[in-house]
Amino acid sequence: SDLDAGGTWNGPTRSGRFAALTNFRDPAQNRGGAPSRGGLVKDFLCGDEDPQSYLKRVAAHGRACNGYNLLVSDGATLWWSSNMGGAARTLQPGVYGVSNHLLDTPWPKVGAGKTALAQALDRLPDDAALFALLQDDGIHPDDELPQTGIPLDWERLLSSAFVKSPNYGTRSSTVLCVGQDGWAGFDEQTWLPGAQRGPRQRYRFSLSAPLFGAESRPR
Repeated sequence: SDLDAGGTWNGPTRSGRFAALTNFRDPAQNRGGAPSRGGLVKDFLCGDEDPQSYLKRVAAHGRACNGYNLLVSDGATLWWSSNMGGAARTLQPGVYGVSNHLLDTPWPKVGAGKTALAQALDRLPDDAALFALLQDDGIHPDDELPQTGIPLDWERLLSSAFVKSPNYGTRSSTVLCVGQDGWAGFDEQTWLPGAQRGPRQRYRFSLSAPLFGAESRPR
């Protein structure tokens, strides 16, 4: 959740809506006092607009925010947009990856994560492999790292999917799975300073409408 501005960074609803947001890493373009990006997620989840209409309506507000990627779905379609030059578009079924640049930018951890995700999906309903890829703390070689305007030691630290250091690191690992039977599972592991495990919470709930045209059937 966004404690300062009341927004959030990801979430589902029982009606089948979903939204998630990541920051776009470019310190040179960050502006102090910019509107909270977390409100874009909360407002979509609390509304009833289709993704395309919503993204069109909030585009002007989004341009005033610091950089972000935004994913929104009403259960029928999934859309992505960014205020850093990524025109809104619908995503067809497939495996995608987004970190702190545009969708599918081939950062090392994005490529590794997409490969691991494709393999993990074959193991469902066992979600252990999904959490394993989120906890990958491997640091990638210097010659593969992006140059985003931060010092090299920070590029190294942030090159892993799971970030850990004495004073900075991943705060939570979240897996959202939605089945064609109309049931969804939202599982989140929180992390304390020093990469120590915090509380883990799992919510399982039925959706009021099937997602992406799937026919609902008894559990």
